[in-house]
Amino acid sequence: MTSLDLGALRRRPDIEAPNLVAVDAADRLMLDTAAAALTASRPGSVAVIGDGFGALTLGAIASGARDVRVHQDALLAERALAANAAELGMTGFASLNLEADLVTDASLVLLRLPKSLDQLDEWAGLIAAHAAPDVVVYAGGMVKHMTLAQNEVLAKHFGSVQAGLARQKARVVTAAGAGAPGSRDAVGSRDAAGPAGAAWPRTARVDPPGITVAAHGGVFAGASLDIGTRFLLEHLGDARPAARTAIDLGCGTGVVAAAIAAARPGVRVLATDQSAAAVASARETMRLNGLTDRVTVARDDALESLPDASAELILLNPPFHTGTTVTAEVGLRLIADAARVLLPGGELRVVFNSHVHYQPTLRRLVGETRQVARNSKFTITSSVKRA
Repeated sequence: MTSLDLGALRRRPDIEAPNLVAVDAADRLMLDTAAAALTASRPGSVAVIGDGFGALTLGAIASGARDVRVHQDALLAERALAANAAELGMTGFASLNLEADLVTDASLVLLRLPKSLDQLDEWAGLIAAHAAPDVVVYAGGMVKHMTLAQNEVLAKHFGSVQAGLARQKARVVTAAGAGAPGSRDAVGSRDAAGPAGAAWPRTARVDPPGITVAAHGGVFAGASLDIGTRFLLEHLGDARPAARTAIDLGCGTGVVAAAIAAARPGVRVLATDQSAAAVASARETMRLNGLTDRVTVARDDALESLPDASAELILLNPPFHTGTTVTAEVGLRLIADAARVLLPGGELRVVFNSHVHYQPTLRRLVGETRQVARNSKFTITSSVKRA
C-alpha cells in the first residue's frame, strides 16, 4: 500500500487505553494482502465491513481505492473513522447501513471477522446476494479469535474459501465467487425486501415476558433472552412505579423496552444503543409486538441526545467488554451518562456481573444505592438520583 502512517490513527471518541489499540496486525495484513487488488480497483467497487477505527477504509484509499463504501456497526467506530480521516485530510468514502446498497456490484470487500458467527453469516449473505458474481472477500482477524467455524460460514455463501499464512498472529481468509449452491436464494434475490434478505432478522417468542424478539446477527444473545436480562425482568415490578417515561439504555434487541411498555401501557419508552444491528433489531421487535407508537428506538452514544435531568427511570444491563477486550469502562461510561440525565429522585436500575462491583460508582455518581436482588452470578441495584 502507499504511504499512510496507520500508527497515527486513534480510537477517539471511543475508549482509549494502553491495552486498546486503533490498528492491529490483522488490519495491516489485510491491507497488504489486498494491496494489488485495491490499486487496480474501479471507483465504487470496494466495500469495507467491520472496520474498527478507520484503518481498513483509509488504508484502502491510500492504496488507490476510490468511492469506498463502509459499514461499521458501532456509532463510535463511525465517528473515529471520520475523526481520523479529518485529521489526515482524507476523503473518498461513505458510511452506509447494512443494506444492499453497501455491496451492490462490489468486486472487492475487506471484512474484519466478527466474534459472532451469526453476524458473519448475515454479512456474508448480504455480499453473496448483492455483490458482483466475481467478488473477492478478504476476511481477516487475529488468530486467537479465529475458528474453523468462520470458514464454514463463509463456505455457505462463496464458491472458494482459502486461508492464508499467518503473520504476527494475524491471518486473512480469502473468499471468492458468490457461487456456493443456494447462496443467493438463502438470503433473498437482488430484489428481495428487507435490509439483509429473508434470513435476517431472526425472531423468537420469549416467555416470560411474552415478547417476540427480533435479532440481527450482531446482537448479543440473538433472538433469545440472556440470563442477566431475564434476571432484570424478574425484578422490574417496583422500579419507579409512578414513572411516565422510561429508558432502556444499551437496548440490544429491545426486549426490556418492549417488556416494560407491555406491562405499563401508560409509559412511553426510549430504547437506545450505539450498535446499528441492535437498533435495527429493536425497531423490528417493537413492530412485531405492536409497540411502535409507545417505544422510540434511537442510535445514540449512551444518552448523548438527551438533556440533563430529563429522565425518570433508566434500565441498564451494561456490557463488560469492548470488542474482544474485557473492561468495565464501557459500563462506567453508561452509568455516568445515566447519572447526568436522571431527574432528582429518578431511578437507575442496573443488572451486572457481581464481580464488577459497580456499587461505589453508583453511589458516587447517582446517589443512594440499594441491592434489589442477587443470585450466583448477577446483582441488581436501584440508585436514586440525589437532589
